[in-house]
Parts: sequence; C-alpha cells; structure tokens
Amino acid sequence: MGMKLLILNASPRRSGNIALMAGTLKQEAERLGAEVEEIWVQALTVRPCTGCMACRSRHACVLPEDDAQRVLEKIKAADALAVAAPCYWGNMPGTLKLLFDRLVYGLMDENSLGLPLPLHKGKRCVLMSTSTTPWPFNILLHQSHGAIRAMKEVCKYSGFKIVATIEKGGTKGKKGLPERVLKRCRKAAGRLVKK
Repeated sequence: MGMKLLILNASPRRSGNIALMAGTLKQEAERLGAEVEEIWVQALTVRPCTGCMACRSRHACVLPEDDAQRVLEKIKAADALAVAAPCYWGNMPGTLKLLFDRLVYGLMDENSLGLPLPLHKGKRCVLMSTSTTPWPFNILLHQSHGAIRAMKEVCKYSGFKIVATIEKGGTKGKKGLPERVLKRCRKAAGRLVKK
C-alpha cells in the first residue's frame, strides 16, 4: 500500500482556484502512487470549541462526537497532509480555524510548563492559499501570506515538516490559474510523496 495523503480543502467553492490547486496536487500524488483522500471542510459538521481545556488532560474532546473527531482520526492515519484555503481577512476561513481549534489535543500535547509537544513529527505538509489582493500586495499586506502564516502556525506546532507553500494573489475576476502555479502544485505533491 502506498503512502496516505490527506487534503483539507477549506474553500466553499468546489470549482474555484483552491479546488484547482488541491485537485492538481491530488492528481499528481495519485499518479505517484499515493492513496489520497480530500475532505471538504465546508461540508463538515463541527461544533465550536468551548475552551474548557479538558482535552489537554483527557486527550479527548468532551463534546459529543461530530466530524472533528472523525477528521482527527484521518489526520492520525495519514502520512502527509495538504491544507488548502482561500484568504479571508488575511487569515484562514473560520470553518478551518473552527476545525483546528477542536483538534488541538490530537495535534499537539504540552509539557509541564505548557510548551507544545508535537504529535505528528516526521510527517510532511503542503500549504496553499489564494487571495483576490494582487501581487505583491497579497504578500506585503499579509493577505494570502497571512492565511499561510496562520496555517503554518498550526502545522508547525503539530510537528509537520512544511515542504512547500503555494500562494497566488490577484485572483479577482479571473478563472483558472497560470500553469506555473499548477506546476508548483505538482512539484509539491512530489515532495509529499517521496520516500
């Protein structure tokens, strides 16, 4: 059996630019022999975190089971992760943040001082984002760059080695992505799948 790649697609648009990026990465990873599953975050049912902090000691969420716990099991079973999200206010979409908030106990532990201990060390990760803000302002004004930074924060402290970040600004009113961006998605798939 090949390596398992999980893609978290946090775009509400099933035929938008994020879907194109994630789909290109998925297609290339499958061509390279990976077993790939893509989860549409927008379609999940996830209750908000209550901030009770009980999961830190229990290593389980106190809320009734919903899609958050099911996604966590898939992340645990995966060898690699790709997270694709459009930029919302210089950050990841709220649906993705909500999911990550609920998964904290399964992504990282903490030592007696409260410092993070990663639970997914050795796994690789790719992060992708788009923004309507044109280049280079999508970077300088922390738009797509802000979304990447926020996703990187979660993945880094979870122990994932980020092997590529792909961001594309200036997507307003444009259909499709330049071939150079899709090429970067295919190259990133190779970095995820390599032995």
